[in-house]
Amino acid sequence: MSAISVRLPESLHEAVRALARRERVSVNQFIAMALAEKVSALMTADWLEERARRGDRTKFERALAKVPDREPMEEDRLL
Repeated sequence: MSAISVRLPESLHEAVRALARRERVSVNQFIAMALAEKVSALMTADWLEERARRGDRTKFERALAKVPDREPMEEDRLL
């Protein structure tokens, strides 16, 4: 495990302390979880962008043409 030193504005540090207390975890654990969530989100965005670059409009339209033209189920309707 690595240790880092981070300077935070007092208001952010206070918010982190309050949220960590509410979640019943240490400030260190809360920050590690928050950082893991952010890293995961950024890596997911990168992965989706890469997948989009490999996309093929013709293949997409061919697959879409196979979907039956039906009304959506009641719970899937937009308001």
